[in-house]
Order: sequence, then C-alpha cells, then structure tokens
Amino acid sequence: MIPVTRLNGSPLWLNALQIETVEEMPDTYVTLVNGKRMIVLEKAADVVKLMTEYYAAIGLHTASVKVQNTGEEE
Repeated sequence: MIPVTRLNGSPLWLNALQIETVEEMPDTYVTLVNGKRMIVLEKAADVVKLMTEYYAAIGLHTASVKVQNTGEEE
C-alpha cells in the first residue's frame, strides 16, 4: 500500500498493485484496474516513485528477468 492525499487533505492508502495508470493534467489522476478513478494531491512522479519503492520492498522488481541476448554466440 502507498500513502496518498485526497483533494480534501485526508490520507488514503492505495494498493499499488491495483494501479493501472497515473496521469497529471494538471491534477494527478490515479486509475485502478477496476476502472475507479481518483484525484490526489501528489504529483504523478511522486506517485510513481512510491509505487517503485513499494515494488522493490516486496521484491516484485526481482520477479521479472530480462534476457538481453537469446541468440547463440558465433
């Protein structure tokens, strides 16, 4: 869960795994995978940073492995 702030100043904890998009126009809109959309006071970059830190804390970043070269060496 990541902490964000609603427009009225009240705190809100969002499940970072349920966030589909984060947009800034100029308010920051967070859209969840279920389609629910909310406006938060944080900047989009801050929300993305919180998400990235959360993913690292739960080990999600190590769950995906990128293969750079799948061909055989000549």
